Amino acid sequence: MSYIQELQDVIRKLHGVESQHVESVPVKETFQGNTVWEGIVEVFELKGHPKANRAYAWAHDGEHPQESSVAVLHIEPITSAAKAVRAALIQEFRSLEPEES
Repeated sequence: MSYIQELQDVIRKLHGVESQHVESVPVKETFQGNTVWEGIVEVFELKGHPKANRAYAWAHDGEHPQESSVAVLHIEPITSAAKAVRAALIQEFRSLEPEES
């Protein structure tokens, strides 16, 4: 199974729809002058999703989507690969913060 097919499988599992690969987009996200994420985001056209016609997906290690992948739907305000990465990073950062008592 190819990398793209594995990401399509992740999209199917997470969002319940089939997808078609559209393009690969390089993204570099920086914060305060430091690179916090750099990689290739795969863009997929979704078939039959009730709210989104596209999804952005990538694997953290770039090779094993089944183990460490992210799939973000194209729903306002997520309208680009870069915004999908930014949203995923913010969510990941928030999940690392200690909960307040």
